[in-house]
Amino acid sequence: MEALPGDRQPSSRTSPSCKEEREDSVGDPVTPSRGEFGDPVYKEIALANGHINRMDRDELRLKLAELKLDTRGVKDVLRKRLKSHCKKQKLLVAAAEGGVTDTYYDFICVVDFEATCEESNPPGFLHEIIEFPIVLVNTRTAHIVDTFQEYVKPELNPKLSDFCTQLTGITQEMVDQADTFGNVLRRVVTWLQERELGTKYRYALLTDGSWDMSKFLNMQCKISRIKHPKFAKKWINIRKSYGNFYKVPRTQTKLSSMLEKLGLQYEGRPHCGLDDSRNIARIATRMLQDGCQLRVNEHLHAGEVRNVPSSAPVEVSPPPHNPRSRD
Repeated sequence: MEALPGDRQPSSRTSPSCKEEREDSVGDPVTPSRGEFGDPVYKEIALANGHINRMDRDELRLKLAELKLDTRGVKDVLRKRLKSHCKKQKLLVAAAEGGVTDTYYDFICVVDFEATCEESNPPGFLHEIIEFPIVLVNTRTAHIVDTFQEYVKPELNPKLSDFCTQLTGITQEMVDQADTFGNVLRRVVTWLQERELGTKYRYALLTDGSWDMSKFLNMQCKISRIKHPKFAKKWINIRKSYGNFYKVPRTQTKLSSMLEKLGLQYEGRPHCGLDDSRNIARIATRMLQDGCQLRVNEHLHAGEVRNVPSSAPVEVSPPPHNPRSRD
């Protein structure tokens, strides 16, 4: 394997590596504090970075293939992948020698609700959650390790529109046989607790945009007369993380566009909550493999979505507890 500029010859540290230049966007790789730049490793990483910047797409793909890494994606994605791999290798060596590590969470819970809808939603239409899926991602292995799925019985408008059934694939019979949201949420809490999330393991929720937590869940909790669960008041908006990490405009962060840019295809049925969550998780795992440090970047405050700046302390989701009544 051809060595990159800045690679050390075998001595106390043997892993070839490189380091992405400092970026202040949420979702970018962890960067060292000012004092840590004195470590010679960062000078080597900077040299390797410059070499990678001069590679064309074919050279990037060849290098990635030598490293047995994924060669799919556009040029910017390939460049980011190679830099991040090299940076990760160097940080692993540094961590083994008592240096910094770069993992914020042990697990990420991907959630993508499906809710009642009309072909043309009238003003003030109240969306009710009818599918609650979770896909659990191990951040250290970047693999999907578990899933949860339950359908939910709507209460305000128990009859689904034909449009809703056609869009989501959820039938009237499926929701008629389902439980109410409050009971489903209790089983979600039990599922999270059984996996020791928030107690033994650090975790965060991840969504495709802000709507799932700020609109659908917030509205559903009001309908069900329960308080918005604390563990769902902060989350990773993967659209923001993806745009910041790969440096693409917000218009290119739809689910289909993110998959396409990464050289992936949608698997399953679009607008099935579990399938959507699986595909969002595939994007998240690819970003982790490419070196992205996914971290909470949005939270709910007084019913409004607020950004969490990258300069703020890293936020983790608290231990999950059963919902409390609003009454």
